[in-house]
Order: sequence, then C-alpha cells, then structure tokens
Amino acid sequence: MRLKKPAERRSKMRFPMNRELRYKLLEDERIMAVGLGNTTDLSSGGIAFHSDVDFPKDSYIELSISWPALLDNVCPMRLIVFGRVLRGSGTKVCSVEKWEFRTQSRHVSPSMPLRVDGKLQRWAEYRKEVIMRSAATSAAAPA
Repeated sequence: MRLKKPAERRSKMRFPMNRELRYKLLEDERIMAVGLGNTTDLSSGGIAFHSDVDFPKDSYIELSISWPALLDNVCPMRLIVFGRVLRGSGTKVCSVEKWEFRTQSRHVSPSMPLRVDGKLQRWAEYRKEVIMRSAATSAAAPA
C-alpha cells in the first residue's frame, strides 16, 4: 500500500539553495535589527531561511543574499529582496514582493556596515500607502 503524498499548497516552485544572507528588519519606521543567516530554499514568491533571532510576523524585511553566479564571470552579485515576514520563528519565511540584483565588493568584510539609504523604509511606506488606498477604494464601492 502506497501512502498519498500531501498536496502542495504553494503555487510557486521552491528551489533548495543554501546561501549566506544579511537581513534588515523594519518596525515602526525604524530599522530594529540587522544580522546574518542562511537560506534554505527560495522561489519567486518566498524565501525560507535560518537566523539566530525570531522576527515579528508581518514585519517588513530586506534580505541581501549572496548569489552563486558572477556578473561577466568576474563580479560577485547579491540578490536583494524586500518582503514581509510570514513565519518568524524556527525556519523563517518571508514573501518576495520586490527584488533586484546588485554587485558586491570582492572583499567581504566580517563586520556588517549598516546602509542608511532608506530604501527599505521608502518601500515599506509605499506598500502601506497602496494598502490604505485599496482599503479606501473598497470601502467606497457600492455593495
């Protein structure tokens, strides 16, 4: 007798990938935590990863993930992901709502300089405005 395999709930295919990552967590318009971790798997809809600390669910997060391919076979790359924390303890999971590739220094420093360009804050503010406009439009629509 064969056991039935449980139905896959996820709509995106996941790919196992163990890569170093750096994270920044935003709470109340401020970066509240920065740290290091490792990815477990990723898809176009979400990323599973491990870190030493737990995160509040629904917090905005930025992940900077080392990418295995080199630009022009020379320059290391990083995948930058903006999303929300979907699961904040154990194996953490965040959504992928925006992403971009960036080049990185060839010499990785063990200390993590905190980039203060505000991109995570600007993105979170934009997302909040979109959600509020959508809610206002839905409330104004006749039933």
